[in-house]
Amino acid sequence: MGLMSCFWERHQFLLYQCFSLPFAFLFFFLAKRGYLSLTCRYVFVCFGGCVLAVVTMGIYSSLLFTSTVVFILLVCSVDPSCVHAWVFGIQMLWQTFWHLLIQYREYYLHEPVSIRLFWAVSSLMLLTQRITSVSIDLQEQRVRLTLNASSKRKACATLLPLVSYIFNFTTLLGGPLCSYRRFVSLMAGISLNPPPNPLGLVFLKLMQVLLLELGRYCLVHFLNTYDPSNSIALYGILWVLGLAGTLRIQYYSHWRISECLNNAAGFGFWVHSPGDSPDWSGLSDGDFWTIEASSRMSEFARRWNATTASWLRRLVYKRCKRFPLFMTFSFSLWWHGCHLGHIVGILTWAATVKADYHIHSYLYPKVSPMWRKIYTCLSWINTQMCVACIVTAVELRNMSGLRLLSITYIGLFPLFNIILLFILLKLNTV
Repeated sequence: MGLMSCFWERHQFLLYQCFSLPFAFLFFFLAKRGYLSLTCRYVFVCFGGCVLAVVTMGIYSSLLFTSTVVFILLVCSVDPSCVHAWVFGIQMLWQTFWHLLIQYREYYLHEPVSIRLFWAVSSLMLLTQRITSVSIDLQEQRVRLTLNASSKRKACATLLPLVSYIFNFTTLLGGPLCSYRRFVSLMAGISLNPPPNPLGLVFLKLMQVLLLELGRYCLVHFLNTYDPSNSIALYGILWVLGLAGTLRIQYYSHWRISECLNNAAGFGFWVHSPGDSPDWSGLSDGDFWTIEASSRMSEFARRWNATTASWLRRLVYKRCKRFPLFMTFSFSLWWHGCHLGHIVGILTWAATVKADYHIHSYLYPKVSPMWRKIYTCLSWINTQMCVACIVTAVELRNMSGLRLLSITYIGLFPLFNIILLFILLKLNTV
């Protein structure tokens, strides 16, 4: 019983998503066989999301319900050309309030914060992605919602897909951001042009999650063996690399289990073009091998949490006329909660991405084809070192992460990149 309790405490979030898998398979089976009408499909995924929110978050599920009610009221009452500004402002203020409350209780009152509140705020951040994505679609007229006030039934029929999109149980706790238009097309097409049975694929991805968690367990054993404050610099660097690896594996596991949940419900399968082979990777936040093979910081930034990166690009980067990269990372900092580790880590990330653009454009043309493989290898090592520092600072959130980086030499890598950035900028202005 003690072993099961320990396993439950360490993997609650993953297990809640695993427990949702049978309901996702049930939805796919009923929808594919035609037992669920389109309206019933929307009700199924929405009701499943509401139940999952209450079970996992308890009273704090009201954070999500409040956001959804306010969003629906804004959609019904504000002109589509102005709705995004209202939705964005109110939602970010609501989310920021809860981030600040957590920081107040952690750092000022020194009180333990309920894990359910952390889950609720994490889901609230994902909900922010979905509702701002819809508000931009409304503003750009990519989505049109015809609300007939004279007919309550028609109004409900129009709003039901929207509420289902927000509370879809396959993406409530985590998972890739899917556009509202794609969600509607997937829900409508699951019975008209159903994908193949995803059972084998889901089992394969679950095995990948198991291997990832096994690798994380081995890394944790390594971390418990060595002391990061060892006088030998290599030990400290390897220790931080191992710690950053365990933190990143957590993300890969959650992304993969979220893919499983979406695939089990029949989502994420499509053919990109007539000549391409179909696959189930249509809804994915990133693949372990693809991301970790990134040899440049800019590549890593685009591939890491890919749907969130695309959302930030659309929400901030493309709309900013001045300093778009800095503004995008600054908003990401705000969205994540502005802990001390977030401030240092995310701003360092922005600086190293900017440095990557300048360093690569300056050095790569000067490297002969014979030496480009070595250059790429060194660039990959530099990327791994910088990412390890950023992930450690962001995930530990407080001074402990910064203190750890200060007693090891790994923190010199991003610092070297930033110094080189200033040198190149100075050369360009001369």
